[in-house]
Amino acid sequence: MKDTIYFVLPAYNEEENIEDVIRQWHPVCEKINAEGHTAQLVIANDGSRDNTYKILLGLQKKFRYLVALDKPNSGHGATVLFLYHYAIDHGANYIFQTDSDGQTLPEEFWPMWENREKYDFQIGTRGGRQDGASRVFVTKTLRLVVWQIFHVWVKDANTPFRLMKVEKLQPILDIMPKDYNLANVAVSAIAVRWKYNIGWYPITFRPRQGGVNSINMKRIFGIGEKALVDFHAINKSLKKRKDER
Repeated sequence: MKDTIYFVLPAYNEEENIEDVIRQWHPVCEKINAEGHTAQLVIANDGSRDNTYKILLGLQKKFRYLVALDKPNSGHGATVLFLYHYAIDHGANYIFQTDSDGQTLPEEFWPMWENREKYDFQIGTRGGRQDGASRVFVTKTLRLVVWQIFHVWVKDANTPFRLMKVEKLQPILDIMPKDYNLANVAVSAIAVRWKYNIGWYPITFRPRQGGVNSINMKRIFGIGEKALVDFHAINKSLKKRKDER
């Protein structure tokens, strides 16, 4: 069976990283296409204030499978959802999501690809992280929040390294608002709650390779406050869906 996979990456103020990230991930698309499948590398510029989109447009001329998109700034989660819907609308039956800051390694994708038929979702787990104490704190806190609201234990709910079958992702997207802030957290929690067959993979998670992290503790607490409201709204939708069944 020939598959269509979209590699989707949100980008915000990544002018220092974006070319290196494309040079790392585009060969993955080349190899998959050479095997007779279809692969696209789709990067959405989330209203960057720097030259990220200009660089993307230039690189799009050099890299055959690169698609550069531009959109108003809406945040990481909403941009991830934008990319998921874009991939689905363009015929993907698999979606792989990572970020454009160079923290993940393309070579760690291949075990997921080899096992794509075996699992509904495959999600990386970040051990020995090198991206700062504040991010580790957020991950641990999210794990507890997800348990409290969704009553499921998720190893690493927000990992930007995940391969998903579209047929399994679509029902989750159907109950999520398109501007949802912590999209991957909710996707992971719902997948576990619905007892999807999920493969968990330990992955390397390096420090960001350039630029400045746009998330600080003040923003983290602001995002967390909104996330609690959003989580409760999604949980109500899940209960309603269960009752309708």
